[in-house]
Amino acid sequence: MWLTAIAVMGGWASEVTPVFHSKPHVPDSLLEHIFKSADVYATQVKSYEAELYLKGRMKTSKRNRILRYVPSMFRFEKGVYDYVHESISDLHYTAPNTYDRKVRAISTTLPGGNSRFFDILDYLKFNIYAPSVMDDRILSPLHKATSRHYSYVLDSVSYERGTTLYKIQVVPHFRSIQLLEGFFWISTDDWHLTSMFFKGQYDVVKFKVEMKMGETEQTKYLPTLIYSTVLFSFMGNTIEMDYTGWMKYKSVDYRTPQEMLLRNVVKRNRYKYNLTPSYTLTCDTTQVMRNAEHFNRIRPIPLSVPEERLYTAYRQRQEEREDSLIRPEQLRKEKANVFWGQIGDALIRSYDIDLSRVGNVRCSPLFNPMLFGYSHRKGISYRQTFKYNKVFNDGRHLRIAPQIGYNFTKKELYAKTDIQYEYNPRRHARIEVNAGNGNRIYSSVVLDQLKAMPDSTFSFEGLDLDYFKDVYLNVSHNIEIVNGLRLWTGVSMHWRYTSSTPEVASRVRSHYNSFAPRLRVEWTPGLYYYVNGNRKIDVGSHYPTFVADFEHGIPIMHNSGTYSRLELSAEQRIRIRNVHSINYHVGGGFFTNTKDMYFVDYVDFADRNLPQGWSDDIGGTFQMLDGRWYNASRHYLRGNITYETPFLLLYPVSKLLSFVQKERIYAGLLFMPHLNPYVEVGYGLATHLFDMGVFIGNEQGKFTSVGCKFTFELFNK
Repeated sequence: MWLTAIAVMGGWASEVTPVFHSKPHVPDSLLEHIFKSADVYATQVKSYEAELYLKGRMKTSKRNRILRYVPSMFRFEKGVYDYVHESISDLHYTAPNTYDRKVRAISTTLPGGNSRFFDILDYLKFNIYAPSVMDDRILSPLHKATSRHYSYVLDSVSYERGTTLYKIQVVPHFRSIQLLEGFFWISTDDWHLTSMFFKGQYDVVKFKVEMKMGETEQTKYLPTLIYSTVLFSFMGNTIEMDYTGWMKYKSVDYRTPQEMLLRNVVKRNRYKYNLTPSYTLTCDTTQVMRNAEHFNRIRPIPLSVPEERLYTAYRQRQEEREDSLIRPEQLRKEKANVFWGQIGDALIRSYDIDLSRVGNVRCSPLFNPMLFGYSHRKGISYRQTFKYNKVFNDGRHLRIAPQIGYNFTKKELYAKTDIQYEYNPRRHARIEVNAGNGNRIYSSVVLDQLKAMPDSTFSFEGLDLDYFKDVYLNVSHNIEIVNGLRLWTGVSMHWRYTSSTPEVASRVRSHYNSFAPRLRVEWTPGLYYYVNGNRKIDVGSHYPTFVADFEHGIPIMHNSGTYSRLELSAEQRIRIRNVHSINYHVGGGFFTNTKDMYFVDYVDFADRNLPQGWSDDIGGTFQMLDGRWYNASRHYLRGNITYETPFLLLYPVSKLLSFVQKERIYAGLLFMPHLNPYVEVGYGLATHLFDMGVFIGNEQGKFTSVGCKFTFELFNK
């Protein structure tokens, strides 16, 4: 049965045909049966455990030097263009979308490295009955809420084992990376899928997936045979991976009729937030077996003759390499090639140095366009990150993450280092040290000048804005008191200085220090989590995260004074019909109890100097707000909201949707003296190559600025 199914599936690539106008569209009554059944089957399976065997063959038909610049790409052998890769895994699924995969055994001819472009797990997360598939990237054609984007054509009708099978062709209304096209076969006995074939595209990867569903009552809603092709095409490089997957189910747990009636009712109590059973396999898979002889004994499907030849050629190359290294001159040459190869890799690709006793060091490429960003207000900026990680046997974790950045417009160099030592991962208990140089900032002496100016004549021009450079050091302790409630205690220290001239000395001191004990409380009600070993991993919540951040400066350092800062905020990401989302952030803050000179330097409402990428800061900041406003008031009140959806303004322009992944609408509102209010709106596009947005600023009902932001996002998503 298995070999027969593979033979049948081998010809699927030619299955897709254009829509023939002579063929009838599927009647609405038939679609209604399909949509109602899909709504039930999307959550019918509660959980399952299965053994997954994957066999893939990779062919690089076109390859050039540019491939080395692609982050997270396999390292190929010179002159070798055909590879084979196998794995046996244990897979645990828990509804609605939790997958835990543990790889037990691997057999491969790939020389090393990893590539997320060919992570087949993304194509296993294919619950076609759900509104969206592949981690909510693509809209399913079998759900009523997303059916308006598709046309349905009745291709043929057949009869098998006493039931009627409809072969239905699905055609998207327009080309889009959020939509699929292909066929599905559906049985009329209970309107479930028997098999399907779909193709689509995401980022620079085209994919085709065919699935054959199980034939027993236990497995008829689940795939038992998967055949997929993943095609990577980029600047003259073409890599194709053909994968065959076989699922052998050990257990399948279905929802009871009572659970199906209550599947949309969330039972909220303190025992329901621990999702550890959903994320943890009962079997022990801590050791990955890589012995070829052992894999031959447990391989469920025999290799084909071409696959056997690939393994034979790989073993011969390994033996020849070992023999050549015996000669001293060849050994020196190999070492030199490895050394210069590592130097080249550091320049053009992310790389890891895994030292088993010391830790893991990860560095992004030194020359990488993705590290550049542009905004109308800040100009061109660049950043570089390094990460050191050391995980101890009991789950303790040491992390050191230095960053450097340079702004070419301001000609300023920024640097910071974050150090975290998590000594109790079950409670998120850790000690943190953060150091770096912050934004240039003017002192509170300017605030009195700003307050005295009427709104009608207000302008920063002509003011003596004596900017101070900043070096900061934060030392803190973070612990989770109860689930979702974290307490951050520590001290915040700043050393600020400016050029000392007689003119500046007449207005301000040239050096100013601050020492402030700090308390930060974060509370996320109803936080879901799971425990992996000794580590607690947070999953998410249906509620916002509330934050209160308070610090009080005390005069125990030279040239330091007193002040109090309090900031309150709440933020949340809300998913709407899976692929749509709303992000919001609201907050406010103020300074009080001020004595002597101080600096209005907020934590939540701040102008970030190091570029953080698109998704990290663009939805929660003001892109067009002049940086001088961030320090211009003793109090503020702000709110930001972002709506993200696959189809919005460009829906009528179908040709553009072939590469647009998301459209975004931004809105921001800020209240502070002389800005009552400041309003900012924007529109953005997300593609696999870049993200961009256009923003308009409005002060007191008058449009004051228009600008854009642009970041490279190729291979980042």
